[in-house]
Amino acid sequence: MAESKRAWKLQEFVAHAGNVNCLAVGHKSGRVMVTGGEDKKVNMWAIGKPNCIMSLSGHTSPVEAVRFGNAEEMVVAGSFSGALKIWDLEAAKIVRTLTGHISSIRSLDFHPYGDFVASGSIDTNIKLWDVRRKGCLFTYKGHRQPINCLRFSPDGRWVVSAGEDSVIKLWDLTAGKLLTELTQHTGPVNCVEFHPNEFLLASGSSDRSVKFWDLERFSMVSTSDGESNVIKTIQFHPDGTCLYAGSHDVLKVYGWEPTRCFDSIAMGWGKVADIAIAHSVKQSQLIGATFNSTNVSTFVVDLQFCTFDNVPVVDTPTPASPPISSSSGRKSFVMERPPTRSSNQRNAPKEEPEEPHTPAEDPGDDDLSTADITDPSDYNEIFHPRQRLSHSPVRDMEPFKAPPTAVDDGNTRNNEFNVVHVNKQPVPSANKVTKPVTASRERPVSKDQNQAEPVPRAQPPPSADRNKPPPTPVQSKGEPDIGGIDVNAFLPKQRQVSAEQQKAGSENETIASIHKGHDSMIAVMSNRHKNLQIIRALWSQGNIKTALDSAVNMGDQSVIVDLFNILIQKASLWNLDICATVLLQIPGLIESKYDTYIQTGCGSLRLILKNFSSVIKSNMLAPPGLGVDISREDRYRKCKQCYSQLMDIRAIVSTKQQVSGKLGNTFRELHLLMNMLE
Repeated sequence: MAESKRAWKLQEFVAHAGNVNCLAVGHKSGRVMVTGGEDKKVNMWAIGKPNCIMSLSGHTSPVEAVRFGNAEEMVVAGSFSGALKIWDLEAAKIVRTLTGHISSIRSLDFHPYGDFVASGSIDTNIKLWDVRRKGCLFTYKGHRQPINCLRFSPDGRWVVSAGEDSVIKLWDLTAGKLLTELTQHTGPVNCVEFHPNEFLLASGSSDRSVKFWDLERFSMVSTSDGESNVIKTIQFHPDGTCLYAGSHDVLKVYGWEPTRCFDSIAMGWGKVADIAIAHSVKQSQLIGATFNSTNVSTFVVDLQFCTFDNVPVVDTPTPASPPISSSSGRKSFVMERPPTRSSNQRNAPKEEPEEPHTPAEDPGDDDLSTADITDPSDYNEIFHPRQRLSHSPVRDMEPFKAPPTAVDDGNTRNNEFNVVHVNKQPVPSANKVTKPVTASRERPVSKDQNQAEPVPRAQPPPSADRNKPPPTPVQSKGEPDIGGIDVNAFLPKQRQVSAEQQKAGSENETIASIHKGHDSMIAVMSNRHKNLQIIRALWSQGNIKTALDSAVNMGDQSVIVDLFNILIQKASLWNLDICATVLLQIPGLIESKYDTYIQTGCGSLRLILKNFSSVIKSNMLAPPGLGVDISREDRYRKCKQCYSQLMDIRAIVSTKQQVSGKLGNTFRELHLLMNMLE
């Protein structure tokens, strides 16, 4: 009974029409959750209530990753196809659709001070996106396997990535380069989190350990003993005193220097997907969420019953601005927003502010994306109180109550799961949705910070106006920089126009200006997309050989490469007919000027030699004899055709063996495999 009093299952409900692929809990309040599923939808929920508040549709493939913005007013979702969609929850509309990844999205995170998003994919790349200008600012490459987790540092200057390759990489956004690699994990790293104040990083891995890293010396501080289960998710306590780690059916409370496990709580939540701290007037609770098939379950841990070094974990106020160095002597993050303009921009003429973005400005499928408010009352309870509260609404929330059966100490508990107790307001109009500025976004600046940090020249000294509130580090609409990065350096120069001219310009003129100078590339990509749609339709009907023949007849080598890359991953689909067709295209691929085409050609040839060389050789050594055997004669004819084509390719491979580097090794391997035909 002791365990049931401090942890219980809150609810279980069906979240999607198809399997649930991902979920995220809002880390600001711990009171909202977003899920993504095979049904290509993103659904938003109030934790403790069974009804969906809002359903976001528009993705054309299953949703694989979701993440709330820092103020829980935005959500970004990544799909199996590699596309990202960003939603404004308060306005109930699509903000941006971003494309660039070539494979499924695994992890997402919002920058703490601006309209920027980072994404990590199975394609091993990390991309930094400018939400306002619909552009990819930078692509970070270095991981050898899929990215499992991404997190921005609290000051917004770093981003950390963790992958299936067991490596953690720390990237400097201002310099656009890799700072360090942390390689002591022996299994895939599933989660990473920055300490809220100190230069400290925590990581959880499939090697069943939690490790702590000093970000001043880039060295490991300590590591936990081998746990019994894989670490799936981690979260620092808001005051930075301990770390919560979720694994299969267990929640553990850790300290570091040295690493100690202060508490262990049996949860029964299976493979937990995300955890967050929910604050209320009365107490703090940890919310855990997990999914299985189409269902989502949420769990609650009462933190006043969790021990930290034999003392219950209590909610202590976090200082508005941490000191430059912590009690441990480790440096702390400076939470002031860094200067947002470079020296060149300060000397440049003042630009006109950008107009607020609307979905109509985005070409593509944004018009097909919709945000359906399915529960208006809960929607109003979550978003509209922000118009009249001068502080965070989470302080007015009631804690989640445990069921009566979970408590036997005589305390009065009811079975109500209240989220927000406020006066309900009418549902916002679909045609006009206002987005109020909330005071909860402001970050107060301490007096010590103004003394420790030199004041940038572009800003007036603090004494100039003591009554003026400090700058609000929110997602800006007009500032071009992030942590000192000049965004304009990554994007093409655009013609300066006034706000009146922007309003006067029609949608057709806007699209025309975007297309200007890219007509030839747009035509090529449009034609390629049309051809791939045709191939996809034939493939979906089960006519793989017909789809392959159609791709060859189109005469577009890029389409052939795309189709071959899929076939390489589906070795079970190959037969002698497909081999004969593919072998006809391989000489053109391995003699191409593009390395990717050469690699695809070599990959296809390697698969044929490994799987079909013995069949081809045996049929060539034993041709059909007397009598009629139609199937054997047909097989012999196909093998003879493949053998003839392989002999032609062998001459090309022999000449390519002298190539240096990785391709040379590939051609030498293929030459050895072709000797099996003799």
